[in-house]
Amino acid sequence: MGTEAGDHEPLGPRTSDYVVIVVYVPQTHAADVRCALGVAGAGAIGDYRQCSWSTSGIGRFTPVDGAQPAIGSVGVPEEVAEERIEVIAPLARARRIVEAMIAAHPYEEPAHHVIPVLNPRALP
Repeated sequence: MGTEAGDHEPLGPRTSDYVVIVVYVPQTHAADVRCALGVAGAGAIGDYRQCSWSTSGIGRFTPVDGAQPAIGSVGVPEEVAEERIEVIAPLARARRIVEAMIAAHPYEEPAHHVIPVLNPRALP
């Protein structure tokens, strides 16, 4: 079995020029962090801006010696009502967007991830 000439697309990169940025933030500060992400350039999808997705959960942590927690006390386990916020972002702006998110976040060390987005043309 063969294929016809012209049935193939050239090989391209497996990843696209976009990332998904995920951050966990206290619900009391979620609107501020979402705004900072959007103003920095995250969440642009077609003719829409400041697009994001959120879900609620409970963040758990115990500050240790040397920590300066925004919430809680050193050595005491803490539970906080948080939102997980996800936004799409251009890879070229990702560092600036993450810096804006960290500046707006109340935590000393915000939990966040930057996840590469696969190029849809590279999917099997």
